[in-house]
Amino acid sequence: MAKLEAKKVGLVFGCFLALFHLVWSIAILITQSGVQKFIDWILGLHRIGMSFTILPFHLMSAVLLVVATFVFGYIFGYAFAAIWNWQVKK
Repeated sequence: MAKLEAKKVGLVFGCFLALFHLVWSIAILITQSGVQKFIDWILGLHRIGMSFTILPFHLMSAVLLVVATFVFGYIFGYAFAAIWNWQVKK
């Protein structure tokens, strides 16, 4: 098995999560009611009857969401690659 470069795996996973949440924030900016309908539909498919309300777009919250998910994704990806490399070494 090949070794993984922990920094690259962290960057890729962090960028993936940040991009996903950036798209989510843009969707809320464009159509808050459309996102609400989408969430209601997804929960209905899972037979979940919760009441969630999508809050209005707030720029600083969106930026914090994207940055926080990037950091979390980087840490998770880096840790995954480090554990992978440790197991491959054995």
